[in-house]
Amino acid sequence: MSWSQSVLATMDAESTPLWVFGYGSLMWRPDFPHDQIVDARLYGFHRAPCIYSFHHRGTEQKPGLVMGLDRGGSCRGRALCVGPDDAPGVLDYLDEREMISGVYVPSLRSIHLADGKVVQGLCFVVEHDHVQYAGGLDLDKQAALVRQGVGDSGHCLDYFSATVEHLDELGIHDALLHRLLKAARGNIS
Repeated sequence: MSWSQSVLATMDAESTPLWVFGYGSLMWRPDFPHDQIVDARLYGFHRAPCIYSFHHRGTEQKPGLVMGLDRGGSCRGRALCVGPDDAPGVLDYLDEREMISGVYVPSLRSIHLADGKVVQGLCFVVEHDHVQYAGGLDLDKQAALVRQGVGDSGHCLDYFSATVEHLDELGIHDALLHRLLKAARGNIS
């Protein structure tokens, strides 16, 4: 059974909508139908610039850097609610968008919504044993990857700029991402 079939089976068994946790571009460019989007928190993982991008924001020859959900801490983001009728198509879309290289492990996890409700939500957690895992890079190396990365979805610098801007609009201050963005723009070393 594929990961998406497993998610659908869980939804059918519980007669629930599909919730998808966004922490990066899924917050500001989900590109799939959803009934609502709400502030949410995921515990046990944090937003981190920890994935070499070989497709969307870079190439294998000149990788970019994108974010993943890495172990530890917690992550504030957005939860998108997808109705049961739209769920199969959304899962196909997410398979194509997020699972292009297998660097993520899709799984259902407890998502804490802003209203206090806890739902099972689809999360894309980074796979540490994958060749694209880039955890532990210093700021200069991260900034160089962000500056050089250009892929099928555009410039890596634009990805980080849009993510930081969206986080700021939501009142989620991420000092690490602000520092990385400044370094990538050449404002600090």
